[in-house]
Amino acid sequence: MRKITAALTFAAVVPLAFAALPSRADTTLTQPVPSGVLSLSAQASADVPQDVVDITLFYEKEANDAASLTDSLNQHADAALKQARGVANVTAHTGTFTIYPMTDRDGHISSWRGRTEVVLESRDFAAATKLAGQINSTMQVGSVAFSLSPDAQRAAAEKLTTEAIKKFRDQAESSARAFGYGGYTIREVDVGGGNAPPPRPMFAMRAMAAAAPAAAPLPVEGGKSTVTVTVSGSVQMTR
Repeated sequence: MRKITAALTFAAVVPLAFAALPSRADTTLTQPVPSGVLSLSAQASADVPQDVVDITLFYEKEANDAASLTDSLNQHADAALKQARGVANVTAHTGTFTIYPMTDRDGHISSWRGRTEVVLESRDFAAATKLAGQINSTMQVGSVAFSLSPDAQRAAAEKLTTEAIKKFRDQAESSARAFGYGGYTIREVDVGGGNAPPPRPMFAMRAMAAAAPAAAPLPVEGGKSTVTVTVSGSVQMTR
């Protein structure tokens, strides 16, 4: 009889003992907020000459039916592309192609109007503008845009990255000294940027092209693109 009573007493005590223990779900570990942490950001920028030119040539026409208009537009685009293939350092591709109906006062289709484009792209400004002047006898110059090539942008970003990192380290060193610390260690750092703005368009070229001789190069000059590299992160200031 004593053994049975003792066993029952133990069984009743054990659940109470486990109930007194805290559950894992209620346990929260709080990390202490680090002291002496400084967030920094540094930039390096440079104006890089734009080395790519895009010249958009176009041909517009109106016709009585869409089929004949499409054929005429395609013939002009194909002729321009064929002429561009024989020029070194210049690539050409088709641009926007549109055909839309013209209506009369009663809302009926009276004719069709269309436009086709050919885009010349090159790093050789002289070759591209000369070719545009030659094609100008069959297609007009619509616009000229300048941009930065990926190679030039990458080369500029590499140089700027070294400069931005140096600025970041100098800023971390001077800030740590100003706060009374002897130095610092880098906690985290991110290097980003190197993006150049989109191509810079140059309009009002149609009148210049129409007034220039057919084989004369167009007077164009590229501008500059600003390339920026940013280095940001945090450092742990040390005694």
